[in-house]
Amino acid sequence: MRVGFIGLGAMGRPMALHLLRAGHALSVCARRAESAQPLVDAGATRRASPVEVAANSDVVFTMVTTGADVEDVALGEGGIIHGARPGTVLVDMGTIPPGTARHIAAKLGERGIEMLDAPVSGGEQGAINATLAIMAGGKSEVLERVRPLLEKLGKTIVHIGPSGAGQVAKACNQMIMVSCIEAVAEALLLAEKADVDPARVRQALSGGSAASRVLEFFGTKMAARDFKAGVEARLHHKDFGILMNEAAALGAPLPVAAQVWQQLNALMAQGWGREDTSSLLRVLEGESLATAPGIA
Repeated sequence: MRVGFIGLGAMGRPMALHLLRAGHALSVCARRAESAQPLVDAGATRRASPVEVAANSDVVFTMVTTGADVEDVALGEGGIIHGARPGTVLVDMGTIPPGTARHIAAKLGERGIEMLDAPVSGGEQGAINATLAIMAGGKSEVLERVRPLLEKLGKTIVHIGPSGAGQVAKACNQMIMVSCIEAVAEALLLAEKADVDPARVRQALSGGSAASRVLEFFGTKMAARDFKAGVEARLHHKDFGILMNEAAALGAPLPVAAQVWQQLNALMAQGWGREDTSSLLRVLEGESLATAPGIA
């Protein structure tokens, strides 16, 4: 199959490489030439623009950061819409607002171009290991056409519903996951304040009902005070903005998520956006210091 991939960052590069290794003819496009070079070295063809990728592909994957980025790549000058033929499929695997996904799908549909919003969970390691969870919104028959490609990228592929539904599922995923990161941070802060070893507390909790992948990964980083980005906090901040805007539009009360949103805002204000989201522990530590007895 002729496949295109646009967006070759920490997630996109290994995903594109899996498709190339599966034997598909791969066209790639990235803002930075150095991002595409490993794929070109492995046998992919570099294209100058999204329109060129689309003109040489049956299925185009995008893995870029924001809804505005996806809209530009899909509909902008030099975008996919100007090079794709009717029947071409765009699979957007980033995290964007559901309404943006619906808008792009509708515009492409006017030209007979299909779209799936198929955001993923599993992070960079999941992309490297091809173990991502994929949440798909769009037509079920279109999903079945591209399922063999998605199976090269992830282990769990679920059709959520029509266009935008995949992004709603991803918003739910981020809400639960980042709220759990905040809960882990609060637990380890309590241990720290009680002069109890946070690493031992994390180890003990991992054997009980509080056990989770969040506790294992982010809790380990917090206990070791390793705040180097595994997942850049700015991306979770962006995702929370999406889900809180969606909640406001739908009138859905999310009291816990709203508190976590404020903690993420505080994290960003500290300049830690490019560090790991485990930095939520440092936010709490700063707040604790500011409210300690004798501190004005």
